[in-house]
Amino acid sequence: MIGRQNNKPRVLVTGGGTFLGDNIAAALLAEGAEVTLLVRPGAEERLGALGQRVRWWPADMWNPASLRGRARGHTSVIHTVGSLTANPAQGLTHHHLNFISARNVANMCVSDGVPHLVLMSSVGAPWVSHSYLKAKREAETYLHRVGLQATVIRAPVAYIRGERRHPFYILMTILGSTPILSWFWFGRIAPMPADIMARGVARLTLDPNRNRTIYYAGDLRRRVTAREARRAEPPQPATSLPQQRQPTPFELLDEDTPFGWMPPDKADKEQ
Repeated sequence: MIGRQNNKPRVLVTGGGTFLGDNIAAALLAEGAEVTLLVRPGAEERLGALGQRVRWWPADMWNPASLRGRARGHTSVIHTVGSLTANPAQGLTHHHLNFISARNVANMCVSDGVPHLVLMSSVGAPWVSHSYLKAKREAETYLHRVGLQATVIRAPVAYIRGERRHPFYILMTILGSTPILSWFWFGRIAPMPADIMARGVARLTLDPNRNRTIYYAGDLRRRVTAREARRAEPPQPATSLPQQRQPTPFELLDEDTPFGWMPPDKADKEQ
């Protein structure tokens, strides 16, 4: 963990050690923010080198007691925890995975005096489960009910550039990037690169001029430069001799960082 630097904005991100949470944390670091990650107990090693650049705490999103006081002193919280995959037989319904975790984090913000909560929600698309979407919408409503200043990001599916994808999703990405089509529904639901999503979320969170509650993919893309949109990382300048340099936050991410965060199963709790 690192010490606090008072001249930087402080942002807490849930979902440390996951694909989305770690990418957003890296993007926040690149923007000059001080970052705290909440990590599922037992998953701390998944942070890798990123763990040396952030503060982090083990916490269970489904246990309010483990969240108590974790957000104190932060200006914003970004909630990324949830899952598209449910397992009702184990009690892991979409409502439990996505609404209950968001409710607990919202209550943490209220009790710790954090006014701003960013919720990673979901855009409605044919491939998105109705029960998953319903849970996300219930979470959005709850944030307003408890009086938080909420920023809701109805994001599409994210992917890592260069990885193999299903042809259908490739087609949707192309349609979502085509003029006229991209201005409407396709632009909102088309899968987008994870690095663009993370940068957009980070910059939106730190933007003092936010004037809406709900944002979509296009709002994230507009906060990313054309150069950043062309590649995951800007090229490093060529040098005749190797030089020592600090790695960029995105270089600290492990390539095999898993996506999603599920509650610890009963076997884990009994050990």
